[in-house]
Amino acid sequence: MVTKEMNLRTESTKRLQLRKNNLQTILSIVLVSMLMLFGTLSVSAHCDSYDGPVIKEAAIALETNNVNLVLKWITEEQEQEIIPLFNKTYGLRNGDKEIYAIVEKHFYETLVRLHRETEGAPYTGLKPAGTTKPIILMTDNALKDGSVDDFLAKLNSHIANGIREKYQRVAELNKVKDNSKEQGRAYVEAYVDYTHTVEAIHDIMEHGGGHAGH
Repeated sequence: MVTKEMNLRTESTKRLQLRKNNLQTILSIVLVSMLMLFGTLSVSAHCDSYDGPVIKEAAIALETNNVNLVLKWITEEQEQEIIPLFNKTYGLRNGDKEIYAIVEKHFYETLVRLHRETEGAPYTGLKPAGTTKPIILMTDNALKDGSVDDFLAKLNSHIANGIREKYQRVAELNKVKDNSKEQGRAYVEAYVDYTHTVEAIHDIMEHGGGHAGH
């Protein structure tokens, strides 16, 4: 009898762990799909930023006189504008510092503008370092570290916490939604936010993420 109870507990524990693993897998899929779908929303604060990959690689290209490092960010047709400008900029590296700073920034601006054109997005100027969203920096760090597991765990937790907070707000307002018009409208606002968030995640899982730009 004791052995049977132990076996039942073991099976129950295994099923619980399997459910947790399945949830983790689902959240990972949701995460990747959301990044694919909404990636273009953060492009302007990423590829336009001084702590984004485009300008970082452009700086290394100027330090090493290797224009090939930045050509990946533009099309072959755009090379005819970037390569001469790169050569001119590099040629001024050892000259007047103020003049070089102006030309260097112009090179960065031109490169980013052309890159944005490849995405069908407008150029809105360079953004200072520190304006990139932490979640985007985490994606870059995952690539640098060669592992996505830690990133997925953090973002999965973030997604779960976000949904839980929305649910709890709706659940609390659901208790008082009929007490007054104000409380009823607050409930509806929270309800719409909660259900639309879950619906969006479901749609991404069911239909996949589109990617119009980056």
